Formats: sequence, structure tokens, C-alpha cells
Amino acid sequence: QVQLVESGGGLVQAGGSLRLSCAASGSIFSINAMGWYRQAPGKQRELVATLTSGGSANYVDSVKGRFTISRDNAKNTVYLQMNSLKHEDAGVYYCNVEGRYCSGRDITRFESWGQGTQVTVSS
Repeated sequence: QVQLVESGGGLVQAGGSLRLSCAASGSIFSINAMGWYRQAPGKQRELVATLTSGGSANYVDSVKGRFTISRDNAKNTVYLQMNSLKHEDAGVYYCNVEGRYCSGRDITRFESWGQGTQVTVSS
């Protein structure tokens, strides 16, 4: 199995910055896509950014130019640098990782979610 541990959320003033981290651990064979989602109160979870193993990044329009997703393959860690934060960026941020892990003699696909980290943006 693969576990994800997130960190970096918190309270920030509008216009400020935060950096989220998500570290994957376990019997990881390979990681394909890594991404970040968020969920605001009363709203559905939405995709914020994804990054493939080939380095292709995609962002929801509302964060383009402000957020940057990156990964450290050696540490199996994905980051989300969030700048110029707005009130509408507030919510619980979840990381998502897809890949393959070793299960005995088998290589099995996995998709794991982090526990979520709260981002609060104040005036």
C-alpha cells in the first residue's frame, strides 16, 4: 500500500503565499501522475493542478499564473506553491497520487489520497 502525508496548510492573508507538500511512502514501484485537489465548504472537490511523470502540468484556470506544481521524484513528493492567494482559494487541499506498487510478486496499480490540509485565506 501507499500512504500520503500532506503538510504546509495554514492561515494566510490575501495576497500571501503557502507551499503545500505531499510525500508518498510504501512499496512504490513507480509514480505516474501527482496532483492537488481542493474542496471548499458546500462545494464539490475540484482539480487544482496535476503533473505527469513526463513533466506535463495542468492547472484549473482560476490558479494559472499563481500556483505552481512540482515534484521531487527522488523523494516521491509533490509540491504546490501558491502565490497571490485569494479568498476563493480557501478550502481543504488533497493530494492525489497514481502509480504502481509492489505487492508480493505483483506490480499493482494504486491511487491514493492524502488526508487533506486546510488553507484559510483572511482579509
